[in-house]
Amino acid sequence: MSLTALIFARGGSKGLPGKNIKPLAGKPLIGWAIQQALAVPDIGRVVVSTDAPEIADVARDHGAEVPFLRPDELAGDTASEWDAWRHALRFLEQQDGKLPDPFISVPATSPLRQPDDISACLDLYAEGQSDMVVAVTDAHRNPWFNMVRTREDGTVVPVNNPEGNVVRRQDAPTVQDMTTFAYVADPKHILTKRGVFTGRVRAVTVPVERSIDIDTQFDFEIAEFLMKKRLGLL
Repeated sequence: MSLTALIFARGGSKGLPGKNIKPLAGKPLIGWAIQQALAVPDIGRVVVSTDAPEIADVARDHGAEVPFLRPDELAGDTASEWDAWRHALRFLEQQDGKLPDPFISVPATSPLRQPDDISACLDLYAEGQSDMVVAVTDAHRNPWFNMVRTREDGTVVPVNNPEGNVVRRQDAPTVQDMTTFAYVADPKHILTKRGVFTGRVRAVTVPVERSIDIDTQFDFEIAEFLMKKRLGLL
């Protein structure tokens, strides 16, 4: 079996400008995603969807295909990634005569994931009973205990426990954070629905130490430290 993985990497990023090709431990961020996807035995091809020629060049240098540039209307700050997913699926269906099945997205912003994490998502999807598989990790904060919202009078209360009757973390319902390790889905679900949770979703649990999703310079510095530690560069 030879599956196609997709990486969606637009050029604009206000939180960390140029992050998708910013070098992390000696390799552009998108390069890590391409390498990890191609290291999965079932994946034989990586296609990058981007609006930026400089990202396209870096992606090709690291073994990905960039058969199209994403339209500007799918690359702005207000654009939906779901629409970018649909655009890529329709392009590949027209180019290849069939939809890539399953749909696999490997975001560039989780460089600490391992190829086995992607494989675990593929294996869970192959069991059936889901329209989409995501990866989650144990949450540091809990909306029933130590996540708060500010009321109009300026006081704060727990997000899901305004009466404050959960007084120990151990008594709060267990919650997990979604990561950006990978999304594996039925392509028809992407094309006919709108949003991850509009169908049946199952999750693979991954270690928190690999779960950083890079949005800011602070995230980047933590991820780089951990990657250098993994590679024995510290």
